[in-house]
Amino acid sequence: MSDPHAVVVGGGIGGLSAALALHRRGWRVTVLERAAELREVGAGLTLMANSLRALDALGLGATLRSGAHGEAPGGIRNPRGQWLSRVDPAEMVRQLGTTALGVHRATLHRVLREALPASSLRTGATVEHVESDTDHATVHYHGADGPQSLDADLVVGADGLRSRLRAQLWPDIPAPVYAGSTTWRAAVAFPDPLPTAITWGPGAEFGMVPIGADHVYWYAARNAPPGGRAPDELAAVREHFGGWHDPIPALLAATPPGVVLRNDIHHLATPLPSYVRGRVALLGDAAHAMTPNLGQGACQAIEDAVVLGVVCADGAAGLPAALTAYDEQRRGRTQAVARASLRAGRYGQQLRNPLALAARTAALRLTPGSAALRSMTWCTDWRPPQG
Repeated sequence: MSDPHAVVVGGGIGGLSAALALHRRGWRVTVLERAAELREVGAGLTLMANSLRALDALGLGATLRSGAHGEAPGGIRNPRGQWLSRVDPAEMVRQLGTTALGVHRATLHRVLREALPASSLRTGATVEHVESDTDHATVHYHGADGPQSLDADLVVGADGLRSRLRAQLWPDIPAPVYAGSTTWRAAVAFPDPLPTAITWGPGAEFGMVPIGADHVYWYAARNAPPGGRAPDELAAVREHFGGWHDPIPALLAATPPGVVLRNDIHHLATPLPSYVRGRVALLGDAAHAMTPNLGQGACQAIEDAVVLGVVCADGAAGLPAALTAYDEQRRGRTQAVARASLRAGRYGQQLRNPLALAARTAALRLTPGSAALRSMTWCTDWRPPQG
C-alpha cells in the first residue's frame, strides 16, 4: 500500500510546518505555492514558548535556538522612554520553562523548507478549486504546464488571510475585515544590544526585537484609515515616530528605505463553525486570521500543524475521525487567542482617550512583571499532544 498523500495549499510558515508534521508521520506531501519562488515575505517574529515547543516536536527547535536571539530584558515604555512595565527573562523561564526567541521570518521559512524533500515543493501553482467528500479529494490547480489536478487523501488549506479554499468551502463567511491599524516592518543591521520591547503612544506603537547577531526587527503601527500609502514609507514612519525615545531614531536611521514593508491589519471577524470540511482542513490565517497584538499568528499556525500531524499519525485510516479531533483541539483555542489579540490591540496600540491612557499607565506601573507573565500563561504555556 502506498503512503497516504496530503496536498498542502500554501507554502508559508503554516503550510511548510503542516507538510513537515505530516511527512514525519509517514505521509507523502505535495506543497502547492502560487508564487514563482518559495520564500517568506516579511521581517521578523517572536517565537513564544508555545511555538518553540511545537518546533521541538517537529525536530527543529535546537536548530532555531542556535541561530535566533533570546529575549533581553524588556517590557513596555512610553514615547519618552520611561518604563511602564518590565519583563524579566529569568522569570519567563521559571514560569514557562523557556524564554522567547526573535527570528527572521526568512530564517524560519528556510529551516522548514530544508527539512522537506525538495521534490514535494511546487511553485507557480495556483489552486483553482478542490473537490472533497468523506473518501477522497482532488485539487485542481494551474501550473507551468497549464491546468493540472492531484488526487489526495487529505488537503491542508494554508493559503493565508485571503484563503481561496476558505471562500470556496465556507462561502457564507465574510471576508477578513480591517482592524483599524496600519503597520510598517523592517529587519535591519544594528550592532548595539537592544531589549525586546514595545513603546505605546496615543493610537500608536513601536516595537523592537533582536533577531540574531547584530540584527533587529522593528515594527510600527498606528490608527489610520485603510488603504493608505506614502511615496516613501520610511519617511512616513519617521514623521510619526522619529521624535520618540532612543534608540528608535537610530533604528530608523539604520533602515534602508527599500526594505520597509507596509500592511493594513485585517482579521477574520466572523469565526468559522469548523476548520474541516470533507477531507480538507484549514490552518493558520486561512482558519483564524488574527491581529498581531499578542504575537501569536505564526505561533498558532505552527501549533495547528503539529496537532494535525499527531491526529493523522495513522495515515488515511480513520481520517474523518482524525480531522474531527483536529477541529475539536484547535478551533476553540485559536479563536480564543484571536479574540484576546483583538482586545489587546484595543487596550494597547489603538487606545487614544487621554483618561483611558492615564488609567492604563497607572495599571501597568502597579502590576508586577511576574503577574503580567502569569496573565499570558493560558496562551503560551501550551504543550504538544502526545502521539
